Amino acid sequence: MSRLRRPPIPLNEPQRRVLMQLRIEGTASRTRLAQVLGMNGATMTRLTQSLLALGLVEEGESAEAVQRGRPMVPLTISGQGGWAIGATPHPGWLELALVDFRGRPLVHDATPFDSPDPRVFAHAVAARLQALAAAHGFMRGKFLGMGVAVPGYALHGQRDRRAVVDRVAGWDDVPLADIIGDVLGMPVWIENDASVAALAEFYQDGVIGRYRSVLTLFLGHGIGGGLIAERDLFLGEHGNAGEVGRLFPGDGERPSGIDLLRTLRAAGVAIDSLADVDALLGSHHVVIDRWCDRVIEQLEQAVLSGIVWLDPGAIIVSGALPLPLLDRIAAGLESLNRRRDGKYRAPLPPVRASTIGSTAVVIGAAMIPIHAVTAAV
Repeated sequence: MSRLRRPPIPLNEPQRRVLMQLRIEGTASRTRLAQVLGMNGATMTRLTQSLLALGLVEEGESAEAVQRGRPMVPLTISGQGGWAIGATPHPGWLELALVDFRGRPLVHDATPFDSPDPRVFAHAVAARLQALAAAHGFMRGKFLGMGVAVPGYALHGQRDRRAVVDRVAGWDDVPLADIIGDVLGMPVWIENDASVAALAEFYQDGVIGRYRSVLTLFLGHGIGGGLIAERDLFLGEHGNAGEVGRLFPGDGERPSGIDLLRTLRAAGVAIDSLADVDALLGSHHVVIDRWCDRVIEQLEQAVLSGIVWLDPGAIIVSGALPLPLLDRIAAGLESLNRRRDGKYRAPLPPVRASTIGSTAVVIGAAMIPIHAVTAAV
């Protein structure tokens, strides 16, 4: 299984296990953590003391703690353990997100940007980051690093070299992490946009605490996927696991946002952005509903293949489409899944819609440095 590189706070495996368990449970006492992780009390006390000293966890208050002693004091991840940045380029603008160590979004920012050069992108991010840090009081020394979501697949088995779309042509097959990191002066991770969306979806409440493995389909301008396996991002031999877009050649109908825009234009709608689709859900529901029905049929085999090969705990339909469309597509796939396997007795994963939609990409990019602290070796 591929691991994220350069953890910004090097921790040993037992420390990471404690952090992951706290992310899963939200809060837990030392006694509970020792029991679940199979450690003795003395070991757990040493581990939690070290994590408290690093500012990565914090203690809460409870009546039981007063009555029964410190082992029952609830612990939780501290948001003050550090901040991380996520960034991604869009046609005509760049998107940034800052999250705290708990993974809570603190700032969501969009600024005009239109250049195919990754160095120009890095300088634009640096300028916005300086302004945001000044406005919100972020200390530069507490930034854990930045994740950058890129619309493209990995080349040569190197995750920071990508084959990219034309609008970011200067990003093609160059060492992006070094180029951007040199400008920003911090660790930088480069990852496919659908893969980081999967990471964001996994860290949502009700997902990380319930499932170990999650398959995400991301319907953006294109179509992609990402897999969390045993609570880590699975990237495959060459870093391209989840490239489901290859199932749908670009010269035909595809389950993608660009395809939806083309469909609406063919129906006489002057539209250039997925952000404008939401306003058409009522007036053009016939065209949009017909498109959704076709997309559900197209994605059925991708979902079935994912279930057969990966046995995920859940499948999440995410993307840049309006949330009602994600809900409709997820419900349609869930219905097909149940009807097809009416006599199948083993557990089947639920198909559910994202609750964060298009922001999954930039939030997931920001989660990469934080995930590296918890899960990387």
